[in-house]
Amino acid sequence: MTPGDHVLAYVRAQRDAILALDPAVRQETEDAVHDMRVATRRLRSTLRSFRKVLDRGVTDPIGVELKWLAGELGVGRDQEVLAERLTEGLDDLPHTLVSGPMGERLQTWAKAQHRGSRRRLLGVLDSGRYLTLLDTLDAFVADPPLRTAAEGKPAKVLAKAVRKDLGKVSDLVEQALGEPPGHERDEGLHEARKKAKRTRYAAETATPAIGGPAKALVKSMKSLQSLLGEHQDSVMARQALRELSAVAHAAGESAFTYGLLYGREERRAELVEKELPTAWDRIRGAAEV
Repeated sequence: MTPGDHVLAYVRAQRDAILALDPAVRQETEDAVHDMRVATRRLRSTLRSFRKVLDRGVTDPIGVELKWLAGELGVGRDQEVLAERLTEGLDDLPHTLVSGPMGERLQTWAKAQHRGSRRRLLGVLDSGRYLTLLDTLDAFVADPPLRTAAEGKPAKVLAKAVRKDLGKVSDLVEQALGEPPGHERDEGLHEARKKAKRTRYAAETATPAIGGPAKALVKSMKSLQSLLGEHQDSVMARQALRELSAVAHAAGESAFTYGLLYGREERRAELVEKELPTAWDRIRGAAEV
């Protein structure tokens, strides 16, 4: 198989996953939205990682549409995950530390977010923009815009692309850790997480050609992604807690429990940041392609 064959096989699998998951998303099958979003991200990442194999003049516009779709799929999913995290945090508190109707307010907030995102998502799936994207993906797979590198040596071409992505992850992690705790570090670690996902997907694409080293990199990036994901979830939880506490305060309710959960989330982020340098050294040492 050529590099082009490997990349197109991965692209085709993600295109097929999006199509197969469409009915399940409409029917609200468990995890369908999440799985469709992952397939969309995998496909977009692959188009970006292997620009030496595929003509970016064709892939970049497709990438824009895939980013749009992933964003729409993420609206409801992100809110669902956030609501679950906040509810679990509240449930873990002794009842003596829960003041005001925070549980009821959380439930109302989560249900309102779900209803709004559900209507919006169904509108997206029925839109001309989404249907045009599906047609474009079909045409892309049927007549792929391959470049010269698509006929090169698979291991060499694919490994070079994976190493390039890994280098970007390394730079972002190092830059973020060099920032003091706060917004800039949070943003840097979030960007590193996104690039870790992209590197993971590139390594998945390259695994049939490279074998063990690519598999090891997939595992390493998944570990880093999980660690950085915990940090980002804490950032988003604290933002939601600030907003909810402001509403509660305006209604004359106690904001004590919101502040308590905020402090716990802040501590969870601090623990990740403390663990990250050692974890990154371990991951980087195992990530050789």
